[in-house]
Amino acid sequence: QGGNSFRRTVPELLNESVHMKNPEHVKEIIASLHRGGKEKLQVISDFDMTLSQSHFNGRRCPTSYNIIDNSHLVSDACRQQLHELFNTYYPLEKDPKRTVEEKYPLMIEWWTKAHDLLIQQRIPKQQIARVVKESGAMLRDGHDVFFNGLYSDKVPLFIFSAGIGDVLEEILLQAGVFHPNVTVVSNYMDFDEKGLLTGFKGEIIHTFNKNSSVLADTKYFQQLSDRTNILLLGDTLGDLSMADGVTMMDNILKIGFLNDKVEGHLEAYVEAYDILLEDDETLEVVNGILRFVNGRT
Repeated sequence: QGGNSFRRTVPELLNESVHMKNPEHVKEIIASLHRGGKEKLQVISDFDMTLSQSHFNGRRCPTSYNIIDNSHLVSDACRQQLHELFNTYYPLEKDPKRTVEEKYPLMIEWWTKAHDLLIQQRIPKQQIARVVKESGAMLRDGHDVFFNGLYSDKVPLFIFSAGIGDVLEEILLQAGVFHPNVTVVSNYMDFDEKGLLTGFKGEIIHTFNKNSSVLADTKYFQQLSDRTNILLLGDTLGDLSMADGVTMMDNILKIGFLNDKVEGHLEAYVEAYDILLEDDETLEVVNGILRFVNGRT
């Protein structure tokens, strides 16, 4: 029933990849975002597999951690150990029978062990740009329209990532889209005076604590208290808490990417997100919504 009105407003929502449990509700939120316009909007997004591509030509694209793990900066032995950690903890992260509370300490274990292994490798800061360039990391199709549009519309973009901030920033820099309206909160490397990795800064950000508990500086959201309309982009159920730190919220539209066919995930994601994009490697739907909301024809 929302079909005809979407044809006039955001035709991209008629794409085959789109799932909506409540199209009428989506229509109402988009209308509210449109009324508020670009002055009222802020975007909060995950990075790996949300702004970056998950698959290309049938192969899996690397996350910001994979870029380091798969590079010449780590030894074969270290790579093997990181791989073993993945095989141990990733199934636990995705296990539908475990609660987030049960998964939380397991994720801290995983990230801590992985960081310790990387620290032993004494990774040189000046090599990061090169390994990003060689990695095959890709942003989703339409990323230029997404980043450049938000920048020209003066809409703030908050990237909340459980990946590696240094790598993520380098990907954005090499794509020419690391604009001044972009703020990143992530796991940042700490280097000594020789430029070698000695640790990671601050509290570990993992899949299940992407909320206000790790935002040491909540000033970001306080400064944006007049931007009460939120567009949230994620690819895990843990990403749904990323807007918890927002001080004043009138409307939130949650868009999720389902990148992997996992039994039972589709139903859970369709339930949790307002709009779910299945097997869609583009930002086409997001850009269509932004075009309408921000009054760009």
